[in-house]
Amino acid sequence: MLFRARPDHTGPPGGLKIIAAPPTSSNRGIGRLNGVFYGWWLVGISGFVMVISTVPLFHAMSVWAVALEREFGWSSTQLAFALTFTRVEGGLVGPLEGYLTDKVGTRRMVLIGLISLGAAFIFFGQVQNLWMFYLAYVLMAVGQGMGSWIPLMTMLTRWFNRRRAMAIGWSNMGSRLGALLLVPAIAWSIDPDQDRLGWRLTATILGVFMILVAVPISRLIRNRPQDIGLLPDGDKPVPDGAASGHSGEADFTASEAMRTPAFWLIAFGHGFTSMVILAIMVHLGLLMDRDQGYALQDVAFVVSVYTAVAMVFQLVGGYVGSRIPIRIALAFFTSLQAVGVIVLVLADSLTMYYAFAVLFGAGFGGRNPLTVAIRGDYFGSASFGKILGFSTVPMNLLLLIAPPLVGRMRDVQGDYTDGFIVMILANFAGAVCFLLAKRPIKKPTPQFTEVS
Repeated sequence: MLFRARPDHTGPPGGLKIIAAPPTSSNRGIGRLNGVFYGWWLVGISGFVMVISTVPLFHAMSVWAVALEREFGWSSTQLAFALTFTRVEGGLVGPLEGYLTDKVGTRRMVLIGLISLGAAFIFFGQVQNLWMFYLAYVLMAVGQGMGSWIPLMTMLTRWFNRRRAMAIGWSNMGSRLGALLLVPAIAWSIDPDQDRLGWRLTATILGVFMILVAVPISRLIRNRPQDIGLLPDGDKPVPDGAASGHSGEADFTASEAMRTPAFWLIAFGHGFTSMVILAIMVHLGLLMDRDQGYALQDVAFVVSVYTAVAMVFQLVGGYVGSRIPIRIALAFFTSLQAVGVIVLVLADSLTMYYAFAVLFGAGFGGRNPLTVAIRGDYFGSASFGKILGFSTVPMNLLLLIAPPLVGRMRDVQGDYTDGFIVMILANFAGAVCFLLAKRPIKKPTPQFTEVS
């Protein structure tokens, strides 16, 4: 008796047979809540989770840095190391976060992550010295990583196929809208020149709020559309044997994805283009407040402008990425982001800072949904959590460099010019990586049929 290998050409590309499980009693009727596909409700939920988990930790770093520098007198380099330690966490824990997301689902990860993040923010409010500050940021990064970006992007990648870039764009738009409101509110609350709540009480309030919303928000999450009897994009399952118009996608395993040039080009492209974003988050407030003499509220308004522009361009990026090759769209938006930083280096007035904010926000916003969508388009959704988690390792190794390098160059040279020029060059290198990242072709999986 012999066995002959043959590729499986039945069903979607890659031999993937899509099966939607019948909905359980607890999920029955949730597929279209008020006539709207539940995936779009999850887009809004994911945007809210990213607002409360990501904005206070990363986007508000510029205003936290000013308050901490005023109270403790820490240097740019010392403050920058806080975000460096968060990237150490990302590089070490990212693959684990991806594995756990695929294993236990987004719902549990959000619950655990928000509770952990809230507790870490409460600890942040008690910081008395530099090592406590670093420890607080590491703990906050662990909570944010467990309950935010990787789990939420994995969930949206599984709920959407044809509309993936737009869904991620809308989710990030919601996140930016929250940042548009939350960053100025945090700046107003912690302004060291005013007698308001102060940074300690503000951090504590944020932590308590995250813990309180963790349970109710996680209960709204569903990991996959198949769990409620649907397919991605709201398509309905087709009875076995009937013709299906659903276009499946070739799903790579994590090991298969890592053997393709596209995986590494995307990972390094994402890393190079994120270096400047992290440097801006840490140093923009110090550049404007300490070096140029602008008020902290001016810093918050500039952050709000690039956040507002990024919010709009989340949708522009999603639209463009679905109309032209996604790698070309990524190269364009990341180059636009670099042009914005060139304007920042040349800025000598508040008007130029706002011009930087517009250009930087357009590039940052446009590229943001596409860096996630390209991985789903290229590698499928079955092992997306692991693939996204492993791809954060080279990305976070690059992000380790950016904030302390820019801070050190400023401390030695007295200004931020050369540090940001290095970030601009890294940004353009990332655009080239994206441009070279061509779609991989998955080889058919051999299957065995019995022949006599």
